[in-house]
Amino acid sequence: MCSQECEHGTQVCVRYAVVMPVWLNEADVRAVLSMAGLIEAMETALAAFSAGTVKQPVRTVIEAPGGFFASMPAYLGSAPAMGAKLVTVFHDNPSHGLPTHLATIVLLDPATGNLLAILDGRFITEARTAAVSAVATRYLARADATVLAIIGSGVQARSHLEALSLVRKFTEVRCWSPSSAHRGNFVAESREYPVRAVESAEAATRGADVIVLVTASPTPVIEDSWVKAGACVISVGACRPNQREMDPALVARSRLVVDSRAAALKESGDVVQGILEGRFGESHIAAELGEVVADPNLGRRDASEITIFKSLGLAVEDVAAADLAYRRATESTKGASIS
Repeated sequence: MCSQECEHGTQVCVRYAVVMPVWLNEADVRAVLSMAGLIEAMETALAAFSAGTVKQPVRTVIEAPGGFFASMPAYLGSAPAMGAKLVTVFHDNPSHGLPTHLATIVLLDPATGNLLAILDGRFITEARTAAVSAVATRYLARADATVLAIIGSGVQARSHLEALSLVRKFTEVRCWSPSSAHRGNFVAESREYPVRAVESAEAATRGADVIVLVTASPTPVIEDSWVKAGACVISVGACRPNQREMDPALVARSRLVVDSRAAALKESGDVVQGILEGRFGESHIAAELGEVVADPNLGRRDASEITIFKSLGLAVEDVAAADLAYRRATESTKGASIS
């Protein structure tokens, strides 16, 4: 924005108004983002991604001792919104009193590139991941799904319980993770839901209508024979090509939907290793979730089909969520200043 122009001989000096970027910490973001609103925003963003109106590369990942660092830029033309997330994953962080996943999102003016906001991205990552899984559940799970199994008991387990409960009416929720203490804490913190801890991943999975995998395991945590006909599996962990959290036989016999074909063929061990082992080819990916949003016929085809949604996380999801938080925060601030 030009604030003044002045000529000195043949040289033209242009002064620009300095706009201070907004800083939104985790508490600020939590205050302005509702899960219901985020689910709708993610559905719109996913449809835009699969329609080709989003510009983003597959994330760049740098391995580091004990974890990795990734950069995730995106431009969403329909909003419009532009920005990038910088994220780290270090699994020993809890011993240092830190979350395993840490992130910062920068939001830029898509018309000028000016910095609009810096947002804490840890909660956005947690919430938008669950919101995307809720979109997948909306389109891929049976309408009469009532039993939810959650394998894992961390922050993603809690956010997924909240998000998926907004799109399906669960009368029973089973949780299992390797730590009995963590399972107990999860149940205690989820008293408003019909949650109970069970003794094994098999006990959680058998008979479940929707199965959510939110683990840090690099090896399969559920077996093919445990999953009943008509179930929907939401796989959120195993985001590196050398990791997998599903029995490969299960992936091979199910209808597979991903958030991004390009990302799944590069980053998902459940997909990459299955192809390398000759279990299926690239065409086994039936659709991207955004394509299913645009055409639900690309999703579940009948009541007995097993569907899988492999979630890796997209930069456009982070940028869309950050843009929503920024707009709501600035609207709130304007409203407060007027009053």
